[in-house]
This record gives sequence, C-alpha cells and structure tokens, in this order.
Amino acid sequence: MADTRDKGLVAGRIFLYLVLIFLALLFLLPMYVMLANSFKPLEEIRNGQLMALPIDWTTAPWRSAWSTAQIGVQATGLRPYFINSFLLVIPAVAISTMFGALNGYILTQFQFRGANLLFALMLFSVFIPFQIVLIPMAKTLGTLGLAGTVKGLVLVNSVYGIGFTTLFFRNYYAAFPVELIRSARMDGARFFAVLFRILLPSSSPIIIVTVIWQFTNIWNEFLFGASFSDFSSFPLTVALNNLVSSSTGVKEYNVHFAGAFIAAIPTLIVYVASGKYFVRGLMAGSVKG
Repeated sequence: MADTRDKGLVAGRIFLYLVLIFLALLFLLPMYVMLANSFKPLEEIRNGQLMALPIDWTTAPWRSAWSTAQIGVQATGLRPYFINSFLLVIPAVAISTMFGALNGYILTQFQFRGANLLFALMLFSVFIPFQIVLIPMAKTLGTLGLAGTVKGLVLVNSVYGIGFTTLFFRNYYAAFPVELIRSARMDGARFFAVLFRILLPSSSPIIIVTVIWQFTNIWNEFLFGASFSDFSSFPLTVALNNLVSSSTGVKEYNVHFAGAFIAAIPTLIVYVASGKYFVRGLMAGSVKG
C-alpha cells in the first residue's frame, strides 16, 4: 500500500516537473528566437530559418542597433537613448520610493482625520489610465518649462509611481512592531529620526520590491516617453519603436531583434539578480492589508 502511494507521488511529481519544463520552454521560446536571429545575417532570416541557430555568426546587427541605426531622419544608434533611460529611471525610482516610504510612515504611524480617505485617493491613482493624465500633465510640463526634457519625464513617472510605492510601504509599515516606534520616541527620536534610523533600515524587503517594480515599469514605459519627450530626450522604448517603424525598403529584422534585446537587458539583469528578493519582499507584507 505504501509502495503504491510512493509510486503515485513520484509519478505526480515527474508529471508536474514535465509540465513546468514545458511551460518554461514555451515562455523562453520568443527570447530564443529573438536572440538567435540577432546574430544571423539577414539572408539567413529571409530563408525562413527562424528557429535554427545561426550558420554564419555575426555581431554586425548588434553594432548597427547600438551605434549606427537609422532613427527618424537622423543616423544614430540606441546608445544615447539607452543613457537617457538610465537618466530617467534612476532619479524617478529614487524619488517615488522615498515619497512612498514617507507616505507609508505618515499613514501608519500618525492618526489624523481623513487619513483613510487620503490613502483611498492615493490608491485610486493606481487605477487611473495613462491616457487620462496626458493633457493635464502636458500643460503642467509646459508651465514648468520641462516639456521635451528628461527632467520632465522624471517628474511624470515619479508622480505616477507614488500611488504604487505608497501602497507598498503603507501595508508593510502597518505590520511593523509599534513597540519599536514608541521606544524610539520615548528616547527622544523625532519625526525624521524615526524614519531614517528605525523604519528604513528595517525596510530592505519592501524597498527591493518597490525598486524592482518601479524600475521595470519606468524602463518599459512608452506612452509618457512618446508624449512628453523630443528627439534628444527619447527614452529607449521610443527610440526602439522609431528604429523599427522608420526602416524603409528592406526590413533589417536582425537589427530589430538585437535592438529589442538591448532594451530588455537591464530588466533581465534586475530580475535575475534580485528576483528571489522580490518574492521575499512580497511575502514580508507588501501586499497585506
């Protein structure tokens, strides 16, 4: 009886692993096609050998996408726009994370009239579609003199991300031990001392969740970049779209594949390097409440 049960468990586990392997391969198939064809000469792709490995390996498509691709009316590459995306992502992630931590601290550690309503309104901002804020945000950027600049994109993405970061930190701090806060205040710690010396040093799980979430969303964001930037301040997603759509005559699919993979590399690195910490952070309380 026990042997039959053990055999059933082993068979069930093998079946589960096979299903998971199949789903993993299915998920990775587009990445394989993109990567393999980015190292092929265009002639091999024209022959319909999309699934085959390159016969004549070449890095020319990568060099072309990075430094000599045709974007719009100017001959340039993705390199300057790759830098633009980092100039956008790093401050936007830092600003939205800091404001999210501050808002979460205030909403959980201070009781004041309208706190729940304020949190509900900030939570409502999470569900506002991008398209609704385009016109008012364009007017705001024009008034501030930030239209068509990377600084304007930083402002837009920071403001739009505060709702998410507030949600994360508020739910995390709601489960934070109240005794630590009270002890710090009894020892004379003031408002910012409690935040910077007690809460933030203990918030690494939710900070990692917030940084990964914001980095991925802002790096992959397209609509704000297309609406509020010009040629010199395009983020990488807009430049990649222009690279693909501006090709005339022969479509250089190998260059397009290489450009798409270049755009995906930072988010892949972030998830590979810190994906397990993302899951731990979620389990530590970021989606509770």
